[in-house]
Amino acid sequence: MTTRAVSNLPSTLRSFACDRDGVSATEFALILPFMLTLYVGGIELGDGIAINFKTTLAARTVADLASQCGVCTVPPGNNGVIDAANMQSILNTSAKVLSPYNQAPYLTSNLLITTLSELKVSPNQTQGAVQWSCSLNGTAHSFGSTINIPNNTQLNQLTTDIYILYSEVSFPYTPSLGYVISGTIWINQGVLFSPRLATQITPPTSSQLALCKP
Repeated sequence: MTTRAVSNLPSTLRSFACDRDGVSATEFALILPFMLTLYVGGIELGDGIAINFKTTLAARTVADLASQCGVCTVPPGNNGVIDAANMQSILNTSAKVLSPYNQAPYLTSNLLITTLSELKVSPNQTQGAVQWSCSLNGTAHSFGSTINIPNNTQLNQLTTDIYILYSEVSFPYTPSLGYVISGTIWINQGVLFSPRLATQITPPTSSQLALCKP
């Protein structure tokens, strides 16, 4: 009995080596985690890229609307005026631009932050001084505080002080699946726009709209 088992051992080993049953299942089990990571990671990364683009577009839209003063008036003195109702509408525009990402599961307990400020920029300066600031779901910049401005050819050639609008939108991106990217990632974008119909913009006061300073 023992002799027969030993004599059949080479044949048994050859049969075992040639047996392919279950190999596909084993290979699938090995590559499944990598496939899931690639597929789900691609979805989460794609959503992040789309939200980053929309956040830039939202900041641009807010600044663009403010540069036209909404339905503003231009009184004597060449200053445009944005009243409280129009300022609120302009700040709310960012959420509309970010649709459908401005709701669950992308936007959960955190809030979309939109801040619009006017900066006074002097020649040869890399910072702008805040003249006023209004912020939805965030904290408005204090009067006189400074904000770094991007390197810009036109701003580098200034010969006199100018006023520019600075729009900031911050989006707390929370991946809907959280398989590859977990937690909340803040996407921040800022855009500069020059007033189109006036030299300077007058915003609502803090008593007219609590979102604004001063």
